[in-house]
Amino acid sequence: MEKQRVEITYCTQCRWLLRAVWMTQELLITFDQEISSLTLKPGTGGVFEIRANDELIWDRKAQGGFPEISELKQLVRDQIAPGKDLGHSDKKERSDLPGQ
Repeated sequence: MEKQRVEITYCTQCRWLLRAVWMTQELLITFDQEISSLTLKPGTGGVFEIRANDELIWDRKAQGGFPEISELKQLVRDQIAPGKDLGHSDKKERSDLPGQ
């Protein structure tokens, strides 16, 4: 299986480094076999964007905030490892289905 790349661009003016590092840690723990590199990229102007294999999967400005970590894991999974079971991170989505 080819290893995948993730990139988080965060605003240094807004001091979002700790948020970016926390998300990095969560993604590296969850996708330890799938991710070959996770890059933190400093930016300015309120930027907080997440890309997986150069595909923009989250933009704070467009989405109006930050992703919940389970939502972020699902977005990353859908881009780099569609068959991966996320365990408890998938349960919320599944429990919202009718009849569950």
